[in-house]
Amino acid sequence: MVMIQEARKYQAFYTKSTPIVDYMISCLRLTHTDKIFEPCGGDGVFIEAILAENENAQIDVCELNSIAYQTLQNKFSHYSKIQVRQCDTLLDSDLIFLSGFGGTYDKIIANPPYGAWQDLKKRAALKKIYPTLYAKETYALFLFRCIELLKEGGILSFIIPDTFLNLHMHKGIRHHILTHTKILELALFPSSFFPGVNFGYANLSIITLQKSLSKIDCLNNQFNVFNSFSNVNQLANFKKSESRGFSFLQKDVLTNPDHALLISDNSRITNAINESKLKIGDIASCVTGFYSGDDKTFLQVNSSDLKNGKNYDLVDPKSINRDYQNIPDILEGIEGEKYFLPIVKGGNTKYLKPEGWFMNWSKKAVSHYKTDKKARFQNPQYYFKFGIGVPMISSSSITASLIENKLFDQSIVGIFPIDKSITYYLLAFLNSPTCNKLIRTINPSANNPANYIKKIPFVLPSDEQKAFIDKTVKEIIDSIKKGGVCNEKLEIDLYEVIKIIYEF
Repeated sequence: MVMIQEARKYQAFYTKSTPIVDYMISCLRLTHTDKIFEPCGGDGVFIEAILAENENAQIDVCELNSIAYQTLQNKFSHYSKIQVRQCDTLLDSDLIFLSGFGGTYDKIIANPPYGAWQDLKKRAALKKIYPTLYAKETYALFLFRCIELLKEGGILSFIIPDTFLNLHMHKGIRHHILTHTKILELALFPSSFFPGVNFGYANLSIITLQKSLSKIDCLNNQFNVFNSFSNVNQLANFKKSESRGFSFLQKDVLTNPDHALLISDNSRITNAINESKLKIGDIASCVTGFYSGDDKTFLQVNSSDLKNGKNYDLVDPKSINRDYQNIPDILEGIEGEKYFLPIVKGGNTKYLKPEGWFMNWSKKAVSHYKTDKKARFQNPQYYFKFGIGVPMISSSSITASLIENKLFDQSIVGIFPIDKSITYYLLAFLNSPTCNKLIRTINPSANNPANYIKKIPFVLPSDEQKAFIDKTVKEIIDSIKKGGVCNEKLEIDLYEVIKIIYEF
């Protein structure tokens, strides 16, 4: 039990999968003269696999967890060529020294910690050492440190979350990989391949790199990405020549927005992302909404049957203000007894959300929102404006609905076109399968932060196409207002036109 608690503290998830270990060992191309490094030894599974191939292997091991360190000592102390140290790979002065002299290891293998909490003092130290990297996410720091520890021509194989492929925060590590290494191979697979372990990530990857001091050679390197595995055993046994995958030149990836690795079956999608003259961020403001800091106190619902609404008080219909749009200083709050306003929250609803949530907007409450440390009175210039709301978290597909001059909360990205005449067209596009293909190529996760929505390509329709889309969207909204359901036939007609506009 103590071992498990320590592992969780350091976010160390040990590699209890023989096919994954076998695959990674094969990627290293081990020789009998290799000097090998394991930056986070864990329970020694990689060391045991290496010894199975070469019992005289020279291996240096670092481990921060005191209990895991003792386990490693007990297992491998009788091997004269295995040196185990209890130290922090990211801060260790000896490793920093070796990194500064061009590296010392032929091979490095690891399943580094993911998302381990760093206290403020350590985070400050990490930011100083790794100024171009996202210091809150440990796996990127481990990857950078170990690339620097490789000799020229040395090979590294790491298990890491696939979030490094495209998240904005990992732009720095992507640039370093593309310009300082040759990617030999990248395998993508679901985290369910590790039964019984909750990583907090839907998908993982195994990246195999070769250190190269020639930036030209790095950029001209072509590598394969494999992601067609249906079970873990295929990872160790698959024939690469017969496996479905993708091929990329590193110089092409480097020119992508944020150097993101855009994986898609359709080259037209990646071309649209890379070559579009306009992005949504060019034609609209994309902002995060309001948070009261204490919704249980300030937020109410009009029905206890509302999804996630059971724990909230019911709003008194007499306290709802329906004339708030005519209050000139609405951002200062409302006087009188009618001080509850409708607010648009998350939830995957297309085109138009029914009213259900109401926020206390009294002068006293608004004063609290502006001063309370937990509250977020952010981007208020967009409150009560006509625009579009996209939930931060979606299901399989991105959805969008109108913000009809209402307040919107922080679970929503508010999108406010500079040219208001394109609002209905943009609403239709954001609900379309075409848009979903684009955003899931830019960011495969279910998250839709403003920074990723801004990167979605925007193509202007012809006047005729726009007129048709505007008319159809209005009909869909009318059908929702009248019957509460979206007209699917009209939706299909819309999406076909958008597909023509985007040409894929």
